[in-house]
Amino acid sequence: MVGSQKTTTKAGAAGTADDESAAAKSRQTSKPRGRPRSFDRETALEKAVMAFWEHGYEATSVSDLTRVMGIGAPSLYAAFGDKRALFDEVVTVYGTRYGSFADRALAEEPTARAAVARMLREAAAEYTAPGRPHGCLVIHAATNCASPEVEASLRERRNANIAAFESRMRAGIASGELPAGTDAAALARHTGAIIQGMSQQARDGASREELEALAEIAMSIWPRT
Repeated sequence: MVGSQKTTTKAGAAGTADDESAAAKSRQTSKPRGRPRSFDRETALEKAVMAFWEHGYEATSVSDLTRVMGIGAPSLYAAFGDKRALFDEVVTVYGTRYGSFADRALAEEPTARAAVARMLREAAAEYTAPGRPHGCLVIHAATNCASPEVEASLRERRNANIAAFESRMRAGIASGELPAGTDAAALARHTGAIIQGMSQQARDGASREELEALAEIAMSIWPRT
């Protein structure tokens, strides 16, 4: 009987030890992994948009970004990846928040001429809006860019815009709004050149009114049936 009691006691002790071990493992599993984020991601991202918009890709360093975003480098890398990954996200956000006026004009206006006229008017307003950098981020950020991948990505976006202009103009030719002999590709590139020139002139200090006057002249040569 004594031996039986000792065996039971040992078994009980072993069971208690197993329970404690399981509980310890459970506590370890339930612990939160990593420290909780101490900053608002969207606010930091918007500050990165402004930094890249103002200075371009090449001239904006990681230390510049951490300073304006108010976070440390480890937090930047953890939340956004490296500088290139952050920039890619910035370009997407810029296109949605600030650069979508062209897409809306092309989609909503009944004619190609009305779409381009609206696009140029809104570019004059957007490129000179107070409280933020002037011009277009997608145009300006490639200036003096030493990263071939970034330069190519921005070039693709600009060329995609011109392709969208050309598509809208071809639709205008098909509908009879534009003369049958209209060179849609050349007219699209002309529109792109005006948009890009407005961006640079806005950065050089041109006012909204001055850019609107430029837009009026650009539209005065628009082909008519």
